[in-house]
Amino acid sequence: MPFVLKKIFVEEKQRAFVFLVRELGYTQKEAQRFIAKGRLLINGEVMDVSSKEIEGEIEFISFEPITKGLKAFVEYESFVVFDKPSGMLIHPQNRYTPYSLIDELKAQYGIDANIAHRIDQETSGLVLCGRDKKSEIDLKMMFQEREMKKKYLAMVHGELKDMLEIDAPLLRYDDEKSALIRMVVKVDKNGKKSLTHVKPLKYFPDSNTTLVECSPHTGRQHQIRVHMFHVKHPIVGDPVYGQSEANIVKYLDRELDRETRVGISGARRLLLHASELKFELYGKEYQIKSNVDFEKVCFENMQIDKK
Repeated sequence: MPFVLKKIFVEEKQRAFVFLVRELGYTQKEAQRFIAKGRLLINGEVMDVSSKEIEGEIEFISFEPITKGLKAFVEYESFVVFDKPSGMLIHPQNRYTPYSLIDELKAQYGIDANIAHRIDQETSGLVLCGRDKKSEIDLKMMFQEREMKKKYLAMVHGELKDMLEIDAPLLRYDDEKSALIRMVVKVDKNGKKSLTHVKPLKYFPDSNTTLVECSPHTGRQHQIRVHMFHVKHPIVGDPVYGQSEANIVKYLDRELDRETRVGISGARRLLLHASELKFELYGKEYQIKSNVDFEKVCFENMQIDKK
């Protein structure tokens, strides 16, 4: 487990964040954030005031990344790209998360390396990571300014014959009482502008599904999933969009077995794959394409034998 509780002795009374900066090498911003998140304890109790003075024995929850051998797909001087498998978290959900992609990145490339964007846990594919703080900031800015061109592959229900431009605003219902409703993003006139271009690639009549290429112009949470559901071509294997509340709850509680999931959604996993990134960094253009045989992956997870 990457989060380790360490006992540390503070010889000279000083402000908590100053100690983390001086002795543990964090930036002031990092130190204050870690303290605010409850990673500093005194006598077993969380101390979350960064300006408070500390002395004597303290405990600090340190992140010590582990590697399980997942290698970067491509590697450059300023950044690396992982081709993340479905089911792998980008970041730990809490201190008890045993493993995530950030472990591999920091274990292999150092503590200053960081992930520049997110994809869902069940979405597979390319994840761009800066190898130092400057490249991390510059890469994140490209996503923010929509200078990063992204393409996804998805297997969707039904036959899609023509290219689509889905211009539908998305809203996340943060003010609802239900935790279930809060996690669901919906098309809503009061939402944020969201645009996705969809190109059909291949129709499979036996399963009544279509392999499509999706190019999101904006980067909203669950954008492709919600937009495809909105146009009545939900992504095969989606456990949330297009499902009953009872089955969504079962999925969230990890009580939805694979066979039931195939029956209600069409596949054992979400059939969405981040397949291509195109951008310019420091005067050089990059076009990075995943070499995963996504069509094969789809039919394996749909439990269909395609020879």
